[in-house]
Amino acid sequence: MFRLVSEFEPAGDQPQAIEKLVEGLKKGMRFQTLLGVTGSGKTFTMANVIARVNRPALVISPNKTLAAQLYQEFKTFFPYNRVEFFISYYDYYQPEAYIPTKDLYIEKNADINDIIVRMRMSTLKSVRTRKDVIVVASVSCIYATGDPADFDRMNVNLSVGSRIDPIELAEKLARIGYQRTEDVSLSGCFRMRGDVLEVYPTYQDEGIRIEFFGDTVESITVMDRLNRNVVERLDKVIVYPAIEFITTEEKIKRAVESIRQELEERLEFFKRQGKMLEYERLKQRTLNDLELLQAMGYCPGIENYSRHFDGRKPGEPPYTLLDYFDEDLIVFIDESHITVPQLRAMYNGDRSRKKNLVDYGFRLPSAYDNRPLTFEEFLKKVNQIIFVSATPGDFELSVSEQVVEQIIRPTGLVDPEVEVRPTKNQVDDLINEIIKVKQRGERALVTVLTKKTAELLSEHLTELGIKALYLHSELDAIERVEVLKKLRRGDVDVVVGVNLLREGLDLPEVSLVAIMDADVEGFLRSETTLIQIIGRTARNVNGKVIMYADRITDSMKRAIEETNRRRRIQLEYNEKHGIKPTSIVKPLNMEIFERFMVKEEEELYESHLRNIFSLKDSLSLEEYAALLEEEMYRAASELRYEDAAAIRDELFRVREELGKVKEKKKGS
Repeated sequence: MFRLVSEFEPAGDQPQAIEKLVEGLKKGMRFQTLLGVTGSGKTFTMANVIARVNRPALVISPNKTLAAQLYQEFKTFFPYNRVEFFISYYDYYQPEAYIPTKDLYIEKNADINDIIVRMRMSTLKSVRTRKDVIVVASVSCIYATGDPADFDRMNVNLSVGSRIDPIELAEKLARIGYQRTEDVSLSGCFRMRGDVLEVYPTYQDEGIRIEFFGDTVESITVMDRLNRNVVERLDKVIVYPAIEFITTEEKIKRAVESIRQELEERLEFFKRQGKMLEYERLKQRTLNDLELLQAMGYCPGIENYSRHFDGRKPGEPPYTLLDYFDEDLIVFIDESHITVPQLRAMYNGDRSRKKNLVDYGFRLPSAYDNRPLTFEEFLKKVNQIIFVSATPGDFELSVSEQVVEQIIRPTGLVDPEVEVRPTKNQVDDLINEIIKVKQRGERALVTVLTKKTAELLSEHLTELGIKALYLHSELDAIERVEVLKKLRRGDVDVVVGVNLLREGLDLPEVSLVAIMDADVEGFLRSETTLIQIIGRTARNVNGKVIMYADRITDSMKRAIEETNRRRRIQLEYNEKHGIKPTSIVKPLNMEIFERFMVKEEEELYESHLRNIFSLKDSLSLEEYAALLEEEMYRAASELRYEDAAAIRDELFRVREELGKVKEKKKGS
C-alpha cells in the first residue's frame, strides 16, 4: 500500500530500530519510544516503519516549523501516496478574553490562511476515502473539528446519466459550504453558466465541470483551474464539503432549542446570585446569536455552541481529526519531550481563558466544551503510539514497553566534543574560537541567558568585524527565518540567542556551539536543554561545544556523560566498519518554513501570558504564586524559555511580596 522511495537503504542503527519498532507494533505494544540522536535519520526510520506495517499514520509535531519540515520529508519519501498537512489555519490569532480587573473585553481577532484551510480539507477527505495516508500535524490536531459522520453524509454524488435539476444541485452545494461566484480563482465555490456548472473544491487544485442536457448529467470532467484544459474524464464523482464545520438544518433546529434551554437555566442562576449586569449581557448576546442562527445558519463565535450542534453532553470530548481515522492508526509523537507537555497543558490553558467569559456573562457554560482534548482523552482515542526524541521525558520512558535506541548515524558523524572553560575572559576566548570557525567557512551559535545579553554580544561581535545577529522572541516568525537563512548562506558568521531550540531546523554549516554561563542552574541549562543544544552541531564533522562555567553542575555532568557515551558508540562503529565521517550537505530550501512560520503560536502565548498576569488581583498571593510556578514549568517544558523567564521574574516578585506580608504579620 505504501511505496517508499529513497536512494538510501537503512544504515547505522536504523535497521535494528525499524525491526524492533515494527515487531513492537505487531505484538500490540501500546507505547514505544525511539530514542534517536540528532542526525541519525529518525524521519527515515519512521517512514520505513510505516511502509513495513502498511497502516495509516499521524505524525504530531510541537510546532508549525517542525511540522512543515517533516511534511516536506515525508512527501519526498512517499510521492505515490497521500501525505497531508494539518495545522492551525490562523496566520494571526487573538482569542476572545475578558480581564475583570480592568473591565476589558477583548474580541476574537483572527486572520485565516486560505492555503492551510485547503490543506486541512484535503486531509479530512483523504483520511475518509483512503488508507495510504500519512498526516503531519501540529498539536492543534486535538482541537475540535467537524463531525466525521456529517462529513461523510453531507456530500454530493453525481454520475454520468443521472438526473438532477442544476438549480437543485446548486442548492445542495450551498448547503455543504460552497458559495456561488464568478471568481474561479477562489476555492470552495461554484459557478453556473447555461448548462454548465463548475465546482472548485477546497481539497484539490483542479476544478470539476458538470455539463447538463436538461436535467441529465451529460459529462463530468476534471479541469485545470488556470488553463481550463481537461485533465480527466469521469463516470462519477463525489463532491465533499467545502468547510470543516458542516451541519444539517435538523441539527441547527435542535441546537437552537438546546441553547435556548441552557440560556434560561443560566439566566436563572445569575438572577439568584443578584448579578443583573451579567444577566442582561448574556441574555442580549445569546438571543442575538439565536436570531442569526435561525436566519442564516451561522453566527459569530458559533464554535462556542458546538456541543449543542454535536448533541454532546456537558464534558464529553469534541470531535477531532483523530475521529476521522480508523482504529488501525499509528501515532508518532515527534520531539516528544516538548510535544507531550504541550498536549497535557492545552486543555487547562483553554479552560482558564474561558472561565472569566463564562463567569461574567459573555458566554454560556457550554463554551467550555469547544475545547482541545484532555491528555487522557487523547490517549483513549489512539491505540498505538511511538514517541520520538533525542531526550525523551519521564512520562514516555515510564509507559513505553520498549525503548529503542538509534545512536549510530549512517553518515558516521560523531557527537561533538564538549569542553568546559572558565568564565573569566569568556568573550575574548569565544571571539578567538569564532575566528577559527569563520576561517573554515563554517558558522557558530552562541546561547546566552537574556535577550539583552544576546543583543549586546551580537553588537560587540559586529564591531570587531564578525558578522553577527541575535535571535529572540521579539523578532517575528518571518524575521527569525530570515536570520537563519543568512546564517546558512554565510551572510552571517554567528547567531546569538536565548532559545536556539525553538526553530528545530537543520543547520549543517554550524560547527561551534558556545554555551555562556553554563553553570547557572535552571530550565535554560537543564540536562535536556544542554543535550538538545549540543545536538545543534552534530551534523558537522568539525562539531565542537564549549561550555563556559566555573563549576560542573549535575545537569552539565549528566549531559556531558550522555554525549560521551553516544560519541563512544559511534566511534567504535566507525572504526569497525572503516567509516570516515562526512558533514551533512543540505540544500538551502527554506521557502516552506516562510510559508508556515506564522505568528499564531507567538501571539497565542503572549495573550496567554497577559491573561495569567491579569489574574493577580482576583487571586490571593499564595494562589497567584502557585499558578505562576505551574505556568513557569509548563513553559520551560515546552522550551518556551523567554516566556518561562518572564513568569519566573514575576514569581520572584510575588514571593518577595509574600515575604513582606508574613514579616508584617509577625510584627503585629
